[in-house]
Amino acid sequence: MLNSGIRALTFDVFGTVVDWRSSVMHEAAVMELRVDAGKFADDWRAGYPRAMARVRSGELGWTSIDVLHRQILDELIEKYKITGLTEAGKVHLNRVWHRLDPWPDSARGLALLRRKFVCATLSNGNVSLLVDLARHGGLTWDCVLSAELYRAYKPDAKVYLGAAETLGVKPAETMMVAAHKGDLLAARKAGLQTAFVERPLEKGPGGGADIGKEDWMDVYAKDFVDLARQLGVAA
Repeated sequence: MLNSGIRALTFDVFGTVVDWRSSVMHEAAVMELRVDAGKFADDWRAGYPRAMARVRSGELGWTSIDVLHRQILDELIEKYKITGLTEAGKVHLNRVWHRLDPWPDSARGLALLRRKFVCATLSNGNVSLLVDLARHGGLTWDCVLSAELYRAYKPDAKVYLGAAETLGVKPAETMMVAAHKGDLLAARKAGLQTAFVERPLEKGPGGGADIGKEDWMDVYAKDFVDLARQLGVAA
């Protein structure tokens, strides 16, 4: 049940604000990688949680998402037997994560939400990546927050609590917005309110994206414009 007193909204980015899969698939086609673009995108994304787990376990020291993405890419280049990519080409391809396109409702919905709330990213992506995504997609954040600032990756509680402290609000005055139930459950455990935004095509048609309302969610929205409406912002 939604509580009053929300002052700030923090947003997951990959999959919630931006459509990573279609963007990576498009880049694979443009660069003529000659791979199954959907599978390539899925495999790249699948390496992301495993790579972060290595940081959490202490196997790796603190490592930015840009570096982890490049490590995964190097593995995929070998797996898919991709040839002909220069180092400059690999760098450019790896930076596709800085050029992901937003979902059609993201920019408009965010602009609506900012009329009433402080709106900030809260992503595992590094700050420079998030700034580039904002500029690329016309996303007008009040603040760009990253797990990088807290030297921990979500779902570590210190990321959610650190964001609230940085924004000068209490955890209960902060609402985490995400298309991933695990992210929201961790935020809820840390004392934040939660808003689930459905992104059924995040992993492609029939790709197993999180869907469905749960009783513990404070808000369940179809998109950012719907979220704004439910939070009392007139379109």
